[in-house]
This record gives sequence, C-alpha cells and structure tokens, in this order.
Amino acid sequence: MILTQSVIADIKDIIDKAKDRAIRLVDHQRTIMYWHIGKRIFEEEQEGKDRADYGNYLTKFIAEQLEPEYGSGFSKRQVELIRQFYRTFPIANAVRSQLGWTHYKMLIRIENQDKREFYIAEAIKNTWTTRQLERQIHSNLWERLLISNEKESVLAIARNEKHMSDAKEIIKDPIYLEFLGLHREASYYEKDMEQAIITHLHDFLLELGNGFAFIARQKRLHIEGDEFFIDLVFYNRLLRCFVIVEIKTTKLTHQDIGQLQMYVNYYDRYEKKDFENPTIGILLCAEKNNAVVKISLPENNKTIIASEYKLYLPTEQQLIAEMKKEIEKHEYEIELPTT
Repeated sequence: MILTQSVIADIKDIIDKAKDRAIRLVDHQRTIMYWHIGKRIFEEEQEGKDRADYGNYLTKFIAEQLEPEYGSGFSKRQVELIRQFYRTFPIANAVRSQLGWTHYKMLIRIENQDKREFYIAEAIKNTWTTRQLERQIHSNLWERLLISNEKESVLAIARNEKHMSDAKEIIKDPIYLEFLGLHREASYYEKDMEQAIITHLHDFLLELGNGFAFIARQKRLHIEGDEFFIDLVFYNRLLRCFVIVEIKTTKLTHQDIGQLQMYVNYYDRYEKKDFENPTIGILLCAEKNNAVVKISLPENNKTIIASEYKLYLPTEQQLIAEMKKEIEKHEYEIELPTT
C-alpha cells in the first residue's frame, strides 16, 4: 500500500488546529480568571471606600502576597490592570472568547466607549492578532474613519448593523504605509512602492480595509492596439466589486483621475459580471488637491477615491490638528450661503 503525502498533511492540519483551539481556550480561561479576580478586588475596594488611598494600598498588598508564589503575572502593575479590566467590562458576558488577555490589555486603555467597541468589533470580525490590533490603534483607524464618515455610520458597520454600500465607508484617507520601510526623505519611483506593497501584501490589505483580496499586479489591458497597465487589482467580497489601485508618488493631477476613470470603465464593461457592483478606483498619491479631485469627478461620484499615503504614523498632536482642520472645513462649508 502506498501512502500519499496528503494523509500526513491532513493529520498535521488536525494537530495544528487542535493545538490552536487549546491555546485559545486556555487564554480565554485566563482572561475569565482575571475578570473574577478584578471583581473580587472591586468588591473589597467598596468595603474600604472611606479611605481615599485604599485602592492603591490594596493592589500593592495583593501583589506582595501573590507575586512570590505565582510570578510576575501578579505584579502590582498587572494587578492594577486586572482591576481596571473588571471596571471596564463589569458584565462577564461582554468578555469575548475570540479575544485574549493581551487584546484586552490594549483595549482597557481606550477610555472612549464607542471607540473601544469599534476596535473590539473589528478585531473579532477580522481575527486581528494583538500586533495587528496594536497597529490599528496606533495608526488611529477610528479617528481616520470618523474624519471622512459620520460617527454613527462607522459604529453601525462595526456592530454589523449596516452593510457597506459606499467605498468611502471603508477606504481610509490618509493611508499609512510605515510597514513598507520606505524613507520619506528619499526619492523613489512608483514601481518601488508597488514592489514594497507586494512584499508586504498582508499588511497592505489590513491597512486598505475589510474584505480585500489580491487579484493582479501590472494588469495588461489591450484597447484597440494600445496597451495599458494597471498597477494593482483587488476584489472586495463585502462590496462585491473589483478595486483598482493606481500609485502616484507625486502630486495628483486631473490627468491621473482621467486615466483611472478609463480603467474603471474598462472593468465595468468587460470584466464585471451582472451580479457584481460597479468597479472602484483608488488613487494612492503622495499629495492631492481636494478641490481638483472634486471638480474632476461627477457630483454623484461613488467609485473614484483619492487617498494620500503617509510613510510614517502620525503623532497625537498631528492627528488632533488634522481633525480640527476637518471640523473647521465642514463648519465653513455649512456657513457658505446658498445661491
């Protein structure tokens, strides 16, 4: 009898999946254990509420008693996190089995409840690792989506109360590409960025948004004897449409918009099936003039999006300044007299 390698591969897959389930189960049980410990600490704090410094004394005392026997998992800092964990999630059923303790250690640092719920929903929906969740928090995903979308719309999508129907609901502006390792001071060509994106495709898909799958690079189009090449082609299973990405390492021009519009038209006429939605085009550019973009496109445009890319994550001060600028811009637009 000849045994095929598929038997071994299948057995290894079963073993790996069982190990993964066991690790997740153990981690969830540890998280629940911390929740119960946090609850007990909270109850004890209520007994000593007449003492202003009782909480600090209590966590220090518990750490001194437990750390020598149970290790650094019960240091004073860790005990304070456990106490904060219960205060942030006082309902046991709200502790999700899909998320581990390291996820929750990051989540409890988020004070805004809406913002925290958004990251919880997105982490579960996209099966983010703790590293991926950390990056999305540090890259200010919540704030970036709020800048270009209504708050309730962002929350509704995160809570699965609404299905995405507009590309602007998932495409971020700006897009942060610090994982490409390109230096902002250096000059480089579009092909360099394209290659860097392919090399770091998983991270790029995560930054691009939900539901994206890679289709092609330098897709060749033949149009009446002329050849054209599309930088990157993706498919979004949530929007059920093709997504074309054109890279521009210089300031965006109206000619760039026209070129992308041609590619989008081609896909709509020759590639798209009847059951699929219109093709989306994304111009990933170093710089753009929003007025030029707006005037170059139809007023009811929902398929062409220009998004600036950044090669480094913003500081908190930069983000606050950007949000203030957006708020002031919207207030100005509201105050403009109608004709």
